[in-house]
Amino acid sequence: MRLRCAVLDDFQQVATEIADWSPVADGVDVVTFDTHFGEEDALAEALADVDIVVTLRERVSFPESLIARLPRLKLIVASGMRNSVIDYAAADAHGVTVCGTASSSTPPVELTWALLLGLARGIVQEGNALREGGPWQQTVGADLHGRRLGLLGLGRIGGRVARVGLAFGMRVSAWSQNLTAERADEVGVELAPSKEELLATADFVSVHLALGDRTRDLLGPAELALLKPTAYLVNTSRAAIVDQDALLAALHEGRIAGAGVDVFDTEPLPVGHPMRTAPRLLATPHLGYVSRANYATYYGQAVEAIRAYLAGSPVRRLPVPPASDAQAIPSRADSAGRQ
Repeated sequence: MRLRCAVLDDFQQVATEIADWSPVADGVDVVTFDTHFGEEDALAEALADVDIVVTLRERVSFPESLIARLPRLKLIVASGMRNSVIDYAAADAHGVTVCGTASSSTPPVELTWALLLGLARGIVQEGNALREGGPWQQTVGADLHGRRLGLLGLGRIGGRVARVGLAFGMRVSAWSQNLTAERADEVGVELAPSKEELLATADFVSVHLALGDRTRDLLGPAELALLKPTAYLVNTSRAAIVDQDALLAALHEGRIAGAGVDVFDTEPLPVGHPMRTAPRLLATPHLGYVSRANYATYYGQAVEAIRAYLAGSPVRRLPVPPASDAQAIPSRADSAGRQ
């Protein structure tokens, strides 16, 4: 019997073109969905006759309630090697194997700098004015050289963002709950004595933290109030790290110079969402991981994972976490905004 594979959230309709699916073509029929299923009932209906699901990043939650409604499901391939919105224990209990793929940190690093530079030099505003016959030069660009870049998080992505900042001649400092002086020295940046000091002194702040209990709403009204009125905030990490209402208030009231945001509390962003019309905001539709090379890896290794599973030897299997480490699967609104 031929198996049926569903590829979710193929917004650009490239999943079957950017990778070679011929290694599984003899036994697997592939269907792609270019629209997002925002409700569990709709998703359960779409996947009712599916044996394999390829899911993009942490876009779609797979709680026990959904997995139990998919009796044919046998394999989930998630892009990346970490996915907090799949109930691994439920998958294991229902005989569903979960595998991952590699994922590059390069695309989110590059998008971070695209947003930061776009903000600093008013690229969108000036570019639109030029096209529309508007005023010639409206903005005065913010300099990077000699300015302070404050990084919340200095891991794989944050460290690479830091090195670009240093290449621009910026003074770079970093802070996180677990950041050590040794790691800061390794990257060549200053270790900020506190989150508050970093926020109060930075000209540009960029978020590069994983979402968890300690980082949810890490930047609330009090923290955003510490930012200089000339400062810019960039978030390509997780929407829930920054209090969204507080950020909108700061933008509308002009308490910060601007923000660059790639992640949102609900994705895809509803048409009437206030983030679509907020002033001083440069926003992109969660493009941090979206690049040709990354997609080639995601879907190429998804094919590899399917082929290995069919051969009885799953690769890059994501294990069931220990009970002490297991976390409740977030709601659909909670899980939005993830990379």
